[in-house]
Amino acid sequence: MYLQGERARLSEFFGFDWYFRLAEEHGDEPGDGLSGYRLVQLPHDWSVEYPFDENHPTCGSGGYVKAGIGWYKKRFRVDGGRRGKRVSLLFDGAYMCAKVWLNGKELGDHVYGYTPFEFDITDALDYAGENEITVRIDNSFQPNSRWYTGSGITRDVWLKCVNRDHIPTYGTYITTEAVAGGDGAAGSYASSGDGAASGGSGNSSIGGDASGGSGAPGSGAYRINIATKAVLTGEAVLATTVFGSDGAERGRAQTAASPSGEPGQPVEIAQSFVLPNPDLWSAESPTLYKAVSTLMRGDTVLDEYETTFGVRTVAFDKDKGCIVNGAQVKLNGVCVHHDGGAVGAAVPAKMWRRRLMRLKAMGCNAIRCSHNPPDPALLDLCDELGFYVMDEAFDEWKLLKRKVFGSNTHESRGYSEWFNEYHVADIEAMLYRDRNHPSVVMWSIGNEVPEQTAPDGHTIAKKLQDICHRLDPTRLCTQACDQIMAEPRRATDAFLDTLDIIGYNYTGRWRTRAETLYDDDRHAHPGWLLMGAENPSAAGRRGDYRLDMPTDSWRRAYYAAPVNAGKLLRYTMAHDYVIGDFMWTGIDYLGEAHWPDRSSSSGVIDTAGFPKDHYYFYKSIWDRESPFAHVFPHRNLRDLRDAWGLDIPDGAIIPVLCYTNCEQVELFVDGKSYGKKAYSYPLYGMTETYAHWDKRPVAANTDDMFLCWDVPAGPGVIEVVGYIDGKEVYRHKVEAAGAPAALRVECDSGSLLADGRDVAHIEIAIVDANGLLHPAATNAVTVDVEGAAELIGLDNGKPDSHESFKGRTMSANGGLLLAVVRAKRGQPGGAVKVTVSADGLKSAIVELSLK
Repeated sequence: MYLQGERARLSEFFGFDWYFRLAEEHGDEPGDGLSGYRLVQLPHDWSVEYPFDENHPTCGSGGYVKAGIGWYKKRFRVDGGRRGKRVSLLFDGAYMCAKVWLNGKELGDHVYGYTPFEFDITDALDYAGENEITVRIDNSFQPNSRWYTGSGITRDVWLKCVNRDHIPTYGTYITTEAVAGGDGAAGSYASSGDGAASGGSGNSSIGGDASGGSGAPGSGAYRINIATKAVLTGEAVLATTVFGSDGAERGRAQTAASPSGEPGQPVEIAQSFVLPNPDLWSAESPTLYKAVSTLMRGDTVLDEYETTFGVRTVAFDKDKGCIVNGAQVKLNGVCVHHDGGAVGAAVPAKMWRRRLMRLKAMGCNAIRCSHNPPDPALLDLCDELGFYVMDEAFDEWKLLKRKVFGSNTHESRGYSEWFNEYHVADIEAMLYRDRNHPSVVMWSIGNEVPEQTAPDGHTIAKKLQDICHRLDPTRLCTQACDQIMAEPRRATDAFLDTLDIIGYNYTGRWRTRAETLYDDDRHAHPGWLLMGAENPSAAGRRGDYRLDMPTDSWRRAYYAAPVNAGKLLRYTMAHDYVIGDFMWTGIDYLGEAHWPDRSSSSGVIDTAGFPKDHYYFYKSIWDRESPFAHVFPHRNLRDLRDAWGLDIPDGAIIPVLCYTNCEQVELFVDGKSYGKKAYSYPLYGMTETYAHWDKRPVAANTDDMFLCWDVPAGPGVIEVVGYIDGKEVYRHKVEAAGAPAALRVECDSGSLLADGRDVAHIEIAIVDANGLLHPAATNAVTVDVEGAAELIGLDNGKPDSHESFKGRTMSANGGLLLAVVRAKRGQPGGAVKVTVSADGLKSAIVELSLK
């Protein structure tokens, strides 16, 4: 029974007890009853439940998965006491072309798979009996994406109930402005009152002044401005209270309000008060506040609506780049797609948390949501954990993009077919939903759209940017441009001049820009705000140490991968005017692949969440505080020869690399020193007087951002020792593993909430008798779960693995495998037992309690 209780506002997770069937198997009709349907839990993605197949029309762009048409049904009852209230269904996202019925009455449809949509179901509900909701998802227009989309109701669904007098969904908008010193500098969400600055303005006129001014941390008071929409049937009072992260009240406002005069249409209520000495939000200190908006008539509470927000200033300057709370910040960013590997597009929030924590430990502080509005759970976590976010609307406007990856013999399809009809509603939905998130620091109106080079493309850019400025005059806009100096046609000046921030994709792709990077545009357009929106990473497949790998735009041998990436990274870090860079990609993702691969390997973390060697390349530059060194590969490549077809005899000379933030590193091979080395980053000049340095330079032997020794291949031990100020601060040793002997497991939690949604990640390693990871082990591993939990995915991070994510057995990759276990709904208490086994290896057990 749903919607029980006396609270004025109820919002309940509506993802349990759904039934699903594929039209391909049972016909494109919902059918009577549940014949042919199977029980599923939302979010649900049917594409990862079927075998990968080179002939699927999704092609390599979509990851060679089954798409098609699917039907969902759910039967439910609601408390009859809610009669007379307003009841709605909110879908956070469904891919794609969703059509919804309740008790046979069509509620409506929604095309775009990445924006939320809501239906008022008040008049279609049966309050006395059973209700049946039916949803049709049509993802048969293939190939319709350049990456994996998933198929189904892929995000959360909520059943909501409010009074006739209420605050609608996304009905609050909170801005702040610094008032200390009386200069009125704009704050974390503040409008400057004159709209957003253009890219050629020199610096932004919104989000705080470039020097920080009164928006600097601890600089005084901030004015909290709250605009609240309310649907009223009579006179009412809106009381808004702001609470700090400690739960203490920090401020309040109370305002009388009258109906709008048009039945069902909201009135907007403006409130404002001063918050003294707030704790400012930043990636380093992500302090959050909560505003509770209470709508009252007399002593009766009509509605209560909560909004989480942060207080912070963000500015962009043509010379200083990004300024947060008065301090210069480099956006050390990664692009992230929306899938979660083994779970497809139906990603549990805790899985996003694990991934974001890995990125945070790498020194990453910014996320680009590629190339669509993300799951709201991701933004909630970015608020909580501290990431700056580029929130992106579209990959395609009016002009169709070809979906060319992987044996595509089909006519491409795409959002361009619906753009004219739906783009306004979709970008507005993104803005209304996301504009209170402190993590969101800019909007992206598109990615690599062909309109960059079209004579009238700038008119569409301006329209989309104007929508963003109208709904949120506190943030600037960008578009990820890959045609800035492309041949034979480049992006038009009119298009680029329209943008607030010029987003560069593949900055060094064309001619001399491989050397000059941003220099030419810095001189030609000194007022532009410049940022790397997407640039290649030093990535590749985990454990791939081939010396003769073919070199192209995306693939390089392990020893060459960090060279070009390091050149751009060094330039970005050293030039203040470059706002930052979003590396492609932080995490591997499904799709954009050529068979036999079904996923991309451009990330520094694989789909299973395991870091690759090049993860430590970025950590060495982005995290300068915690000394470390990472050496690879092991000299003993014998065990990898079969896996990668290596032809490297013992004694052959191989490059051994080290990523480090130490000043010097010494390499030892079987206890013998191969000498100390250092790279020349960061370089510092003299200060105060000739021959005076704040810190004495260390002699460097390379201008690359990594160290390399040539050593003979063979068994044994390699070890690096890191030094700062001549003192040892870190050691990393890699030893040759013996034969696989056992399974080692590590779980990120000792318990699960018995809520049907909590998950635990179990990292499985194949080790030798001494507990050393075997880097070439591919043993088939089986995972069995006993108790009130279920296995929802296995993932080895191998791009060309065609084993099912949904089975109980999968081969390890590089000795590693991930198992994701989800709790079932039930009562707290009891235990879950997870047994991990493989033929010939000592098994392992994980025990989890249910809370």
